[in-house]
Amino acid sequence: MKIGYFLSCEEYGPAELVEQARLAEQAGFESLWISDHFHPWNDAQGESPLVWSVIGAISQVCALPITTAVTCPTVRTHPAVIAQAAATSAVMTEGRFILGVGSGEALNEHVTGARWPDATVRLDMLEEAVDVMRTLWSGEFVDHHGEYYTVENARIYTLPDRPIPVYVSGFGPKAIDVAGRIGDGFITTSPDADAIRDFRESGGAGKPVHAGCKVCWGVDDEISIDTAHRLWGNSGVPGELAQVLPSPRHFEQVTKLVPRESTRDSIAYGADVDRHVEAFRPYADAGVDVVHISQMGGREKETGYAGFFDFYATKVLPRLREIAR
Repeated sequence: MKIGYFLSCEEYGPAELVEQARLAEQAGFESLWISDHFHPWNDAQGESPLVWSVIGAISQVCALPITTAVTCPTVRTHPAVIAQAAATSAVMTEGRFILGVGSGEALNEHVTGARWPDATVRLDMLEEAVDVMRTLWSGEFVDHHGEYYTVENARIYTLPDRPIPVYVSGFGPKAIDVAGRIGDGFITTSPDADAIRDFRESGGAGKPVHAGCKVCWGVDDEISIDTAHRLWGNSGVPGELAQVLPSPRHFEQVTKLVPRESTRDSIAYGADVDRHVEAFRPYADAGVDVVHISQMGGREKETGYAGFFDFYATKVLPRLREIAR
């Protein structure tokens, strides 16, 4: 198992993300995730830089592999455009790029005024989009007239030497089935052993599993919990709401129903090394191959990301590597 760092485009501006990537490599993290959003989940997070510009900048200061977690190539952006962006990213990172994809959220995808389809249609669109992108990565001229997408006389000229891996996120039986069938790997946000088993049984046997884990290191436990709840209380929103709510203000409204104690109970917080190590253990037990850790509230004086990287480099990562062996 490897331990990576999760760059949050919802919470940090482009220069901060590039700096975090550099610090993550220095601290001993082994790979990077980076989110791809048009909006943050709430106004308190406050950022949403274009991920492709940030990846280009990161490639100049950091040699870690980068995975988008995740890009939706179906509604807001045509898959032919994502295919070109991913190919350029793979070239700039010298092949250390993975395109993570998913069926998306209305929060980001409805902004062009396009209809937000139901989950079944979104998964069908995703499957066709991945096929379109892989065809374009062949380097040939492509004409495609499918159920959802049209591509005419299109060729991507700037291509990496190796095929671009496509990892697929999945929540629920049908999404996991699609991920197992079409993905080169699986992306999840929790150590769900049942979901990982279903992915492997759906065609994902032997394919890598990546997962994300949010923590809030800080010098004071209560401030750390308050910071995590204020910025990321939306993580406790249940069911399909995260896929269908259309704007940050709607997430702010529904997050008021998420109690602070649920944040306390669901994350590693503060500066207790054992607490951070134990939060990692379920990912190892579930069979995750790479877990990416994200620091919440890194701009706050009490929870700054420079302190996080020092804490993890000196105290937590050595312990995590013992578990990951």
